[in-house]
Amino acid sequence: MTSQTASFWDKQAKGYAAKPVKDVQSYEEMLAEVAKHLEPTDKVLEIGCGTGSTAVRMAEFVSNWTASDISAEMINIAKGKTAPETAHFLVADANSEFAEAPFDKVCAFHILHLVPDPQQTIKSIFDQLKPGGLFLSKTVCPGEMGLLPKLILPLMNMFGVAPPTLHFLKVTELETAVKAAGFDIIERRFFGKGKSSPYFVAQRPA
Repeated sequence: MTSQTASFWDKQAKGYAAKPVKDVQSYEEMLAEVAKHLEPTDKVLEIGCGTGSTAVRMAEFVSNWTASDISAEMINIAKGKTAPETAHFLVADANSEFAEAPFDKVCAFHILHLVPDPQQTIKSIFDQLKPGGLFLSKTVCPGEMGLLPKLILPLMNMFGVAPPTLHFLKVTELETAVKAAGFDIIERRFFGKGKSSPYFVAQRPA
């Protein structure tokens, strides 16, 4: 499944990079909130970084921002961008053990519904954080979007335009998984009008 997922996103990389941000205001609000939790001495891991847009914006606030993605093509595009010296891009899946661990912060934006096992990935994030470290995430919860996505997903898979894994998470299921991994959720909110993509900050107990 890992190779299948990597292959899918490799094929999507150029088109993904060319797409504008759908909701610029919400994205900017999220970045502002993330920045509030960053310190100049922080070592940060971002999983599922895509083409590196967030890493390019946020790496200047920390001492090291390790941005990872399962797609080599996504990472190639990210490496071609002008980024702070503190940004480092590498190919790795969401559950990899990173040499730079433990981290002060781990970020996961719009990725947890796409990994093979969200609970396993969240536990992996917990294990790679320092005690007291923060997990910052904004996650799409397709389970909040009604029946239509479930009905059209098989057709999308048939034509190769849907990710190999897509979980119809609900907000309550996501929060339960985060707490089950050992985190304390210390902040939660939504950006914009939609209520299907919660942003939260969770802390590994000190």
